[in-house]
Amino acid sequence: MRGRLYGRGALFDVEPPGLVPRLVGLRPYAHEGEKAEHPTGPPLLVLAGGRGVGKSAVLAELVDAYTERLRGGESRKRTPLALIDCEDEQFAGPPHEESPESWSPVWQALLVLAEQLTEPVKAAGALSFPRLTAGLVAVRASDWSGRSDSDRIRRELTRILLLNDRRTHFTLAGRWAAKVASKVIAAASGGGPFVAATVEATLEALSEGFTSHKEHKPALWYRAYPNAGGNPQRGLLLLAGNFRAGGTSREHAERWLVRALLADLAEGYAGLGSHLRRLGRPLVLLDNARGGPGPGLLDAVLRDRADGVVDPVVCVATVRGTAHPVLPDAVRRELPEVARATEWEPGPAPSSRALLVPLPPLSPDDTLHMVGAICHDVEFPPQLPHATHRLTGGNPLGIVLLATAARRHPREAVSLGRLLTARVRLTEEQTDGGRPLYAELLRRLVPADRLAELTVLAAAHDHDSAVALAHARLPADFGSSGVRSLRARLAEEGLAAEPGQFVGDPFVRTLLLLRLHHRRADHAKWREVHETLIRHHTREDGTPDHARYRLHHELALGGTAGAVAHLRDTFPVRDTRDWLDTLRFLATAPYFHAHDADGRDTDGHDDLRTAIALGRTDADAQPPEGVDASLHLRIRRLLHAVWQVTDPLVLPDARVCGRLEYELLQLSDLRPAGGAVLFAASRSWPRDALAGRPLRTDGEG
Repeated sequence: MRGRLYGRGALFDVEPPGLVPRLVGLRPYAHEGEKAEHPTGPPLLVLAGGRGVGKSAVLAELVDAYTERLRGGESRKRTPLALIDCEDEQFAGPPHEESPESWSPVWQALLVLAEQLTEPVKAAGALSFPRLTAGLVAVRASDWSGRSDSDRIRRELTRILLLNDRRTHFTLAGRWAAKVASKVIAAASGGGPFVAATVEATLEALSEGFTSHKEHKPALWYRAYPNAGGNPQRGLLLLAGNFRAGGTSREHAERWLVRALLADLAEGYAGLGSHLRRLGRPLVLLDNARGGPGPGLLDAVLRDRADGVVDPVVCVATVRGTAHPVLPDAVRRELPEVARATEWEPGPAPSSRALLVPLPPLSPDDTLHMVGAICHDVEFPPQLPHATHRLTGGNPLGIVLLATAARRHPREAVSLGRLLTARVRLTEEQTDGGRPLYAELLRRLVPADRLAELTVLAAAHDHDSAVALAHARLPADFGSSGVRSLRARLAEEGLAAEPGQFVGDPFVRTLLLLRLHHRRADHAKWREVHETLIRHHTREDGTPDHARYRLHHELALGGTAGAVAHLRDTFPVRDTRDWLDTLRFLATAPYFHAHDADGRDTDGHDDLRTAIALGRTDADAQPPEGVDASLHLRIRRLLHAVWQVTDPLVLPDARVCGRLEYELLQLSDLRPAGGAVLFAASRSWPRDALAGRPLRTDGEG
């Protein structure tokens, strides 16, 4: 993988070949053939996952793997290849306001894909697209009818006609296309119907110079269009009419246009000796295929393949989430499972022709290597890679941006919280002071149109608490339905669900809470949100969950007395595993630097948890009357130790980890019935904390 991607070897490996070279039939980064898996037709590969997991990076690596870099900065593809971003602006609307009936995102995508597929390929002739050319012209012709701006028509028509020219010299190809465009415009400007005249002239132009039956087939391909009666011109007119009609009629016409593209590609790979000239299958890459032309393209390809239409294309699409409406019956495989063989067999449903592979998070080792590669020329704390992995959960985008920030601001790398709040210029080209890193990450990881609502609701634990926050802190028209819609949106985006948290992804939730804390200098919004949840869970109190949720939000506001008292009083009577789980949950309360009585930041640093955990403040602490003072102080030290070593925004402190081990050992002597569980935690929790892993109780994986 040339060192740019980590954890994706199952896709790009050479010896033995990974998934991509087996599907394409060509080794990456070299012009050497590879035995193609699924010789009768490959699956449509769908790479799935949330934002930031590296789906677009994989497609960029595919382009690099099958592009030869020549001297002088030029490049040449090793196999026909095209890449589009389905969320790009060019697919958002027609180029002219008067064009909606003769344009669609799928139409535009087919034009752009075909243009890229005609580019020169090493040791192989250029591809041409006569079938697609005729269909695209027929659809656009209605928009040209009656127009006086012939220059615009000529430009658009020439661009489409260039898809059908085999000349290798672009100037000659442009002259040919311009000459044909002039003939088409002249023929269509007569007294007859414009669309019919344009179609007739286009078919005639495409047939000019054909000397064999095989070469003449593209011009006659549309005679198979439904109700064409064997007449290709009538077939194209029906196609154009269905397209203009919109709705399901347009979807039918778009399917035929997609089929035309695939048929032209199949033609380029057919015939005597073609397998000798073309070592690899053509690659069509669709990024962000959930939007724009993506669903239409995926559906058309899958339905045609289910109907027995054979094509040689390796189509690789990326989607956010794994529950795409076009892919209900896709065959799902985990990435390691496809490293050596896909074991893919399609079923009767069209979408079973797709192979859906979620991209997993990166491993701690991947994170270590990535941070080391980016920060190779600066010193950074040895715990930084482990802490980065704990915070990001292995999200590649988060790892890259945090490591980049650490490289540019090495003094701030002693704390991930300081890195996230530092203003970072991520590229040399940036001329401004940059923005806080957490804001840049949220811009890329969270839907922009829902950032404000998510910032508030990130503090909620379930539907009811989210609704309580919505009623108190969001516009009146948001309400319960808004909460449900937003939860569904998170699922569509591929953000993981987690019991006890409205925003399930811990990394995204941490960033949102950081934004909430910094929305105002006095942190008033922060206090208002947590006070609202304290009131909500106080009213609903009566269950262990509501009690610990209330204490969690008290901790977030700096109030530790309730949590210490709860843990102290339940320690002798509660099941030890449940007690440890409560301790772990309470310690997930977000913690930011100290404030004065008015909520203002003090010195921007806070060593209070460390001091309490190490027992430095015991002399000043006053345990309540009537309680076991020794147990009270021990629980107080333990809570602050766990709170510090599990905080995703700080690097774990070895001294605090040592004290954590000691306090758990002492507690194990006080609870013989649960002593074994406490003893196991005293051994595993410090190791887990220092390695950046979640704390585990006895019996957990």
